[in-house]
Order: sequence, then structure tokens, then C-alpha cells
Amino acid sequence: MALSKKQGVAIGVAAAAVIAIVGVVAAVTLNRPAEAVADNATPTPAATSANVSADDIEWIEGDVVPEAVEALKKSGFEPIEPGKLTVAVAAYVPPLAYVPEGETLPAGTEPNIGSLIAEGLGLEYNPVVVAWADWPLGIQSGKYDLITSNVTVTEERKELFDFASYRQDLLGFYVKADSDIEKIEGAADISGLKIVVGSGTNQEQVLLKWNEELEADGKAPAELQYYDDYAASVLALQSGRVDVTFGPNATSAWAARETGDTKLVGIVPGGWPLAASIAAGTAKGNGLIEPVSIVLNQLIADGTYSELLDAWGLDSEGIEKSEVNPQGLPKS
Repeated sequence: MALSKKQGVAIGVAAAAVIAIVGVVAAVTLNRPAEAVADNATPTPAATSANVSADDIEWIEGDVVPEAVEALKKSGFEPIEPGKLTVAVAAYVPPLAYVPEGETLPAGTEPNIGSLIAEGLGLEYNPVVVAWADWPLGIQSGKYDLITSNVTVTEERKELFDFASYRQDLLGFYVKADSDIEKIEGAADISGLKIVVGSGTNQEQVLLKWNEELEADGKAPAELQYYDDYAASVLALQSGRVDVTFGPNATSAWAARETGDTKLVGIVPGGWPLAASIAAGTAKGNGLIEPVSIVLNQLIADGTYSELLDAWGLDSEGIEKSEVNPQGLPKS
């Protein structure tokens, strides 16, 4: 386990055309499925420090995992490019995935997870930046070996892909740093508040259900504010036009850590009231996913995994064990 120079991993692949797909709105719309299915425990918000720049986060390197290499040989899996693991990643904003200014290769937690998996398998990491909508066909058609891009496991996706979990899917409530709002844990805490939420997302479904509870109790529901642009929603929060933003925790946690302008006041599982998993995905039945899970569990065991999450302030999203094809969100 070691740190290389800042974002300085030698990857050997060009991604000069990627900037066109970089859009902050993607970060708000990734967690689309509306319901969830696992454990309903709500994680405790983790404390974060402000004023940390993405430029200060170094690329974390791993080691070959002999057990995974052996499992890969026995699996019959053949990489698209011999000796390489071609990994799809959708780049938008830190901490998940982005293209640093002046660079052509993606950085962030998701690309770094992909590189650690490749290293563990004894393969060269070959990242390809793709638009979010394009990865399913790309994996199915054999264009990419694997995706590590904040993909939520769903039962529908499991029909076409195999998954190895590596993070919890969490949603976060964020308010201005000087807000009087200290906690949001349930329906009673959002009564009368103006809350930014993405249309058609998991988080919208949570708020709609909580509003139903409030109305049944004769209390004022929250006023949902729909913004298509993440930057506009942040501006609305800072200007006082809204009270709270509610969305994927990872991007908001990083923004709070980087600027100090916002604070976390509540976390709920991505498919409230039940949990969901973020996972690496590959084509169904190709033999790759078991070796990938072996690598991920070794990263968890030796501390490399927690080092990566801690670097980006995502320790609250960590898991204790990578599972192959964990229970996913149900079909709508």
C-alpha cells in the first residue's frame, strides 16, 4: 500500500475527448431507482474538516493479490485487451470522478478503486471515460471489462451484470454552515422546510413518503424545490432561497469538506427505508466478478480501502466486506 505522486499514476491511455461529458448534474441523478431492499440502519454522519482541495489528494496505489490472480486464471475471463483491465468511469465532479484541470485522465474515488482492482489482479489499469448512459451497452458489447462509477446494485441490473460491492449508497441532508437546523432524521424534521431534490430520484421518493406522513398527522409538508443544475441548487442554499439540499452524500460531503460553507445534518440509506450498495459491475457470467471481490476484500483487510475513503471524506460510506451480487433495489 503506497501513495504515488499527486494523481501521477502511469496509466498510458488518452482521454482527451472526455471534457464534453463532464456535467455536474450527473452527480445529482445517478441514484435513480426509487426503492431499496436491504438493512434499514441509518449511518451516523461523520465529522469533516473544511478547506481541503482536490489537488491535495494523492493517488493511492495497491499491490498484486495472488489469490485474486489465481482466481482470475481459473475463471476463464479474457480481458478485452490482453494484460489490461479496461475500466469505464463517468467523470463529473469530486470526489467520485472528475478530470483535473490540465489533465486527461480521470481522478477521484471511482477511478482509484478501478486502478486498485486492476493492480490486485496483476493487470494494467486502462481507464475509459464514458457518458453515464453509455456504460451498460459498453459492458454488454465487450467494449469495457468493468465499471467503477457509483453504480447502484438493482435486481434489474443483476439480470445483465455481475456486481462486487465496495461502498454504501447513502443520501445526505446538507444545510448552510451557520444554519439553525442541527438534525434531520425523519418526517417530523422536514415539516415546512424548502428542500432541493432531484426529480425522479431515490431521494425524491423519500421526501414524498415523509410528506405523506406529515399530511396524515396534520402537519405542514416540506416544499420540494427541483433544480436541474447542481451549482444553481448550491447558490439557492447559500442565498437562503431554500433551507436544505438532499442528494447523493458523496458529492455533497466533498463540497462541505472543501469549502466549509455547508454541513451535514442527516444521512439515510440510498433506498430508504432499506439500504443499497454501490458496486463494480461487469458482464453477467464472464468470470471476472469473483476475482474482483477478492481484491476488494484484501483492500478492506489491509487498510488501503479505508485510506482511500478517508482521503475523500467518505469514511461513513465504507463497508466491512465486499459481496458478489448483493441484494439490490427491486424492479419498479
